[in-house]
Amino acid sequence: MTYEGYLPISKEDMWERKISQLDFVYVCGDAYVDHPSFGHAIITRLLEAHGYTVGIIAQPDWKDDTSISILGEPRLGFLVSAGNMDSMVNHYSVSKKRRSTDSYSPGGVMGKRPDYATVVYCNLIRHTYKNTPIIIGGIEASLRRLSHYDYWSNKVKRSILLDSGADLISYGMGEHSILEIADALNSGISVKDITFVDGTVFKTKNRDIIYDAIELPDYDAIKEDKKLYAQSFYTQYCNTDPFSGKRLFEPYGGTTYVVQNPPSKPLTTEEMDEVYALPYMRNYHPIYEEEGGIPAIREVKFSLISNRGCYGGCSFCALTFHQGRIIQTRSHESIIKEAKLMTEDKDFKGYIHDVGGPTANFRAPACSKQLTKGACPTRQCLFPKPCKNLEVSHKDYLELLRKLRELPKVKKVFIRSGIRFDYLMYDKDRTFLKELCEHHVSGQLKVAPEHISNNVLSRLGKPSVEVYNSFVKAYKDMNKKIGKEQYLVPYLMSSHPGSTLKEAVELAEYLRDLGYMPEQVQDFYPTPSTISTCMYYTGLDPRTMEPVYVATNPHEKAMQRALIQYRNPKNYDLVYEALTKAHREDLIGYDKKCLIRPRRYGGGKPNASLGKGQAAGKNPGRKKSTGEQPRKKKTIRNVHHKKK
Repeated sequence: MTYEGYLPISKEDMWERKISQLDFVYVCGDAYVDHPSFGHAIITRLLEAHGYTVGIIAQPDWKDDTSISILGEPRLGFLVSAGNMDSMVNHYSVSKKRRSTDSYSPGGVMGKRPDYATVVYCNLIRHTYKNTPIIIGGIEASLRRLSHYDYWSNKVKRSILLDSGADLISYGMGEHSILEIADALNSGISVKDITFVDGTVFKTKNRDIIYDAIELPDYDAIKEDKKLYAQSFYTQYCNTDPFSGKRLFEPYGGTTYVVQNPPSKPLTTEEMDEVYALPYMRNYHPIYEEEGGIPAIREVKFSLISNRGCYGGCSFCALTFHQGRIIQTRSHESIIKEAKLMTEDKDFKGYIHDVGGPTANFRAPACSKQLTKGACPTRQCLFPKPCKNLEVSHKDYLELLRKLRELPKVKKVFIRSGIRFDYLMYDKDRTFLKELCEHHVSGQLKVAPEHISNNVLSRLGKPSVEVYNSFVKAYKDMNKKIGKEQYLVPYLMSSHPGSTLKEAVELAEYLRDLGYMPEQVQDFYPTPSTISTCMYYTGLDPRTMEPVYVATNPHEKAMQRALIQYRNPKNYDLVYEALTKAHREDLIGYDKKCLIRPRRYGGGKPNASLGKGQAAGKNPGRKKSTGEQPRKKKTIRNVHHKKK
């Protein structure tokens, strides 16, 4: 049975299209979803638009050699990706426990792809097709393109190019590089001679062909020396810009060299429009219907991507290595056209779930210089203070949102991707904040201060807590002005490098004064190619080479997490231990500033935490002019709610 519109997934599909041999076969760790939020959809549709035939093998059985040959040998090569997520992040929580579901698999079933999927798939291909070119890409390959610390094995691993046996890495978003690779292969150039494409990584044994390049330390050396690893990482970090980035090469024992060419240039608005105008089916392949579909489509089916890249510079984020710091945007016309198409979908209920990207309110480069000279290699646009050249404006984004709100069949346009509250505060015109509160928030707005200790925020690459506090006040005042009762939901992170128990206690006190206990807290997760992961592994901040405190002991990490949720009775023992170790016994008692009560002796159970502003023997509640009133069970709506 064939499915018109979708790319071939079987020989029958190929015969239906009169294709005897495909040009490329794309092997992916995700199920096949033909939607522009999925990397495999963009790359395959782009190749198809440029005259190449492409088939997809989604989630092959890596234990069966024949699973990789169901479409035959491609004429030009295999393209391999682990999927929209690193396979290890997809499989394991930060505590390295196996996750129970996989949103990118049919019915959310876990186990449809292997650990280190890119390497496993490439080895599977090589077992059957000895000489067919293999090009790897996607987030897993992109962030492991040179030697990297691997949290799950607690080792420094080699470039994924060597472990996979692939010929090339197309890193970053890949549109420019994959077309250049395809054209080179199609013209008869051997894959081993494709050493000239920006946005790629290749391997060679011939040192003489590497020119105009920075030599990184040998893999064997950085594997043994954490300081050298940090220095090497920072060299890579400073060369992620497509305009100023240099070619890098990493020796392996003096016999093999992995060479990273400079990043591809950003897509122009016209190129972005072309990518999102391709004939996507905008859904998962119908073969998954009986298994319950692909859960990941739910979040993106009625969302609009308006930009790429981020100059926010958060230390724990890999966007600098993957999408880069230069903002790339689609035109209003392109986005409106997609929105109109979306409203014709039978499942559309009138709500556009998101209009954004990595950072929703970035709709232009940080400054005009970035368009020709790139982002500054060793300076950030927003951190620790906004650059004097930063151009702050929400006018274009506002205009786009207004156009979307006016479309027939559209009831509401939400903004769910991240809002940079510091950038918003640097805009002296409060029109965007006003319209955000009036039209684009559904009762609560998620923001990401991550922490409140300036010691930790400086390591996170985030603005000071004073900036966040000013935003909280501005948001509250604006909602009061327009007569709405809406709240903030802050994302918080525990155990980030730089956070000791002292800083964790500071955060708990801040939440106490706020009257809020988050239901979810994210422990810092060391993923490949971030500054924070480098700090976690080396104990050094690669930007300054200063020593950084790192909580690596699982018990200490549990204590830091428990402090953020100190009101939860299950966390009592951990909170008690943490406060004792931090010499903050003053927070154990019956005073309104205390976090928990003392232990009860004589057979009784330990007391639970006090709650906000409680003294012994009083009902928890907010003071009103008529006296104490019992407080209702805490809900998300209490976030940042002013005491009456």
